[in-house]
Parts: sequence; C-alpha cells; structure tokens
Amino acid sequence: MKRHGLRSALASAALALAACASQPPVPDWQINAHGAAQKAIEAYLSGDARVEQVEWERSRAEIARTGRPELLARLELLRCAAQLASLVLQACDRFEALRPDAAAPEQAYADYLAGQLPAAQAALLPPAQRKLAATGDASALADIADPLSRLVAAGVLFRTGRASPALITLASDTASAQGWRRPLLAWLLLQWRRAEAAGDAEAAAALHRRIAIVGQGAALR
Repeated sequence: MKRHGLRSALASAALALAACASQPPVPDWQINAHGAAQKAIEAYLSGDARVEQVEWERSRAEIARTGRPELLARLELLRCAAQLASLVLQACDRFEALRPDAAAPEQAYADYLAGQLPAAQAALLPPAQRKLAATGDASALADIADPLSRLVAAGVLFRTGRASPALITLASDTASAQGWRRPLLAWLLLQWRRAEAAGDAEAAAALHRRIAIVGQGAALR
C-alpha cells in the first residue's frame, strides 16, 4: 500500500528469483508493475508530472494483463496516498470505481485516506497507520518511521482538522529530509498561510524564503 510496502514486494520478488530452480519464477508483470509504481511515486514526490504519468500508465497496463480489478484498486490507493501526503484532498475516484472488487484491507485504507475509517477497523490497516487510526492521537505521527507513511498520516490529520503547528512542522521537515519537492512545497505553503493569518511577519518571511528556494530547484512539471 505504501512506498515501503512496494520495496518489500520488490525485495520478495528478488529473493524468489534467487531461490531454488524448483520454485516458479515471479511473473514479469508483477516485477514490472511494482517497478513502474515505485518510479511513479518518486516522480510525483519530486514534482515530475511527465514521468509520473508515464510510469502510472505503465504500471496499470502491467496489472491489466492479469484481469484482476482488486490489484488495480490497490495501485490506485497507492497513488491517492502519495497525493494526500502532498495535501491533495481530492476524492480517490479511480479507486471508488473499483471498490466493489477491492479486498477489505483496501476498502479500509481508502476510508482511512478519506478520514472516515471507524477506529474499530484500524486493525485492517498497514501496521504503520494502525495506532493513529485506532487512537486518533496525533502524537503517534512521530512514531511512524517510514517517511511517506508519516506524510500520509499527516495528510489524514490535516483532512480531519487535527493538524497542529507542530504536526505541520514535522511534515515539512520530513519532506525536506527526503528532498521531496511537491509535498515540501505544499506543507511550507500551509505554514506560510497560517503565519500570514496570525500576523507573524517574521515567520512568514522566513517561510517565503524557503518556498523560493524550493522553487529554484525546478518548477513542478
């Protein structure tokens, strides 16, 4: 479901290929789909829309070879999670079109991204998200080790009106440490708007300088 989940899948695929010859090889579509999805996420977070679109379409095409809508639903959730990490709050329409065929964990994750998951269903989520979903405690964000998972959780908290200044700072620092231009710019802009609204001219000016530096790296394409 998340970026580290993709990495685990890729690692598992590599181990399978290295196993004894009596075991069947991992299908090409699976390796290709995971690889393209990982590239799409990296391109999206870096702000390269052209590469992102190409890689998402490649991953969808590989999955389409299986005729399994539940796998395509999982891919669409991955895309929506990356968008939420960058404070894109639009509905996950591509997943919703596939919801009837999605497994219970995928349906729960979609509800989680939408900020609508009942706490009682938190056990259906990936481990990194369970504590936050079960308790609603924003302090659990700092305990999420995977950077993308942390940003996704921060996006959920923002969507549900629970984004404190400390949480927003943690999210921007997380994106900054990874060099992820798109989510960094989104969280910095949120900080800047709040500083402006609060009349904190010094903080707003400092944030404006950071935003300008991000923009100098490369415009979001």
